[in-house]
Amino acid sequence: MSVLRTKDVEAAVSATDEPEHRLKKNLGPLDLTVFGVGVTIGGGLFVLTGTAAASYAGPAVAVSFAFAAIACGLAALCYAEFASTVPVAGSAYTFSYATLGELIAWIIGWDLILEFFVGAAAVASGWSGYLATALEGTPLAIPAAVANTTDGFMNLPAGLLILALTAILVLGIRLSSRINQVAVAIKVGVALLFVIAGSFFVKATNLVPFVPPSRPTEAATGLTQPLIQAVGGLEPSMFGWGGVVGGAAVVFFAFIGFDVVATTAEETRRPQRDMPIGIMGSLAVCTLLYVTVSLVVTGIQNYRRIDPSDAAPLATAMAHAGHPALARIIAIGAAVGIIVVVMILLLGQSRVAFAMARDGLLPPVFAKVHPRYRTPYVVTILVGVLAALLAAFTSIDVLAELVNVGTLAAFILVSIGVLVLRRTRPDLERGFRTPFVPVLPIVSAVVCFYLMLNLAIETWIRFVVWMAIGLVIYLLYGRSHSRLARPAITRSDQG
Repeated sequence: MSVLRTKDVEAAVSATDEPEHRLKKNLGPLDLTVFGVGVTIGGGLFVLTGTAAASYAGPAVAVSFAFAAIACGLAALCYAEFASTVPVAGSAYTFSYATLGELIAWIIGWDLILEFFVGAAAVASGWSGYLATALEGTPLAIPAAVANTTDGFMNLPAGLLILALTAILVLGIRLSSRINQVAVAIKVGVALLFVIAGSFFVKATNLVPFVPPSRPTEAATGLTQPLIQAVGGLEPSMFGWGGVVGGAAVVFFAFIGFDVVATTAEETRRPQRDMPIGIMGSLAVCTLLYVTVSLVVTGIQNYRRIDPSDAAPLATAMAHAGHPALARIIAIGAAVGIIVVVMILLLGQSRVAFAMARDGLLPPVFAKVHPRYRTPYVVTILVGVLAALLAAFTSIDVLAELVNVGTLAAFILVSIGVLVLRRTRPDLERGFRTPFVPVLPIVSAVVCFYLMLNLAIETWIRFVVWMAIGLVIYLLYGRSHSRLARPAITRSDQG
């Protein structure tokens, strides 16, 4: 009953062929890249850009995006090796199970549930802001009472969106992929429209100083201050290079996506070749768009005049430039584009929970596959309903930082896992090998941990509480119901 028992890699791969658990292999490299771009280009680009510029980094928010991209790129190289070596649903959860042991696998699985589940709710909350902007002044304008949780008592559009996408996900991965491709084309087109049109209205004076001088602030005190600030005894401040790093910790939310690609490894036709292409390709495209869009936003509108609570900063910037028609087009395109971010986060969540249930760590009902559509429909429906409720009654600000801390924790464990698997199973066939081992995985883990330290203390508290709840569930249920608790299946008991 050791909590350090590991799952045999070959057994994990062979389990994917069990008739009652088998998923359809419909995805190729283009599908995976588009999935990655689809989930990554969304709330971070269309919502958090303004928040990070106004409250953290000023025009240097572009550097914040670049720094976050470097941290993600290091982790992405580790993900690519794992996904090509262990092509099984579950992403970092499955990888950790094969390297670090069952308890760590449970922790990372529970962590991923936080990332994808809360992330879907957060992005849906941000999406409703663009929808409200797009419909403002029309007969379909959304009443303030149900438009968001700031001006009203609930965010009805966000909840309804998640329920509709849940139904689509139940119908199959192929349908989800096709919808994603259309929506990605729309939102990438909108981002390019904003960059091209907005570049004509950029004022150089708005970008000076590029890194605003650091100054004290009353906002970050008590539980709202970054952990590194409290531990190091630093005075609360904003902007400066400290603000650039703090902004990177916030906009890191914009990069969750390539790890969702890893959750679909079991549904990929040639995962050894296609997974690395999808992961690295999507990250490269998204980084380029983030940096250029953030430069144009702060070039059009001085960061001092950006409202950090604005749910549609790109549209607002274009309206500020005197082009309300373009602003409406951008708002409509962003609203359409953000939809698939929510869909793919829900997809990732259902695949992680499906993998955990198949391993016995969650009730087996969650591993049920629809006899016709071959999707994990039970867990998809449950996740959809709960995420809809969370999105309807919670703001994006609280949710985004919670997603960040969970994602960074997952990246750290995956980086460590690459080192462990290289040592314990050097014989495994690897479609992709992380370069500069052990230096690169170690640097990846250190950078991610540093970004975690820049998140608020209250975010850490919520994270610890969530993980504590997960640990109790594992000890009371998962540990005894695990498939590895059966001697005939257990390959390794390292405890």
